[in-house]
Amino acid sequence: MSIRAEHEIHQRRKGRNVGVGLMLAAFVVLILALTFVKITGGDFEMPRIEEGQ
Repeated sequence: MSIRAEHEIHQRRKGRNVGVGLMLAAFVVLILALTFVKITGGDFEMPRIEEGQ
């Protein structure tokens, strides 16, 4: 059996998948950065649970 060359449509799909993966990674980094900034901003407090409810 010989190894077949990759078809052109597979190359386009691979490029699209890499693009989607990079966008997903950028979105995750953005959410992590926003969370880090919010928590370390100084005015962040955990919600207090009132007793007696």
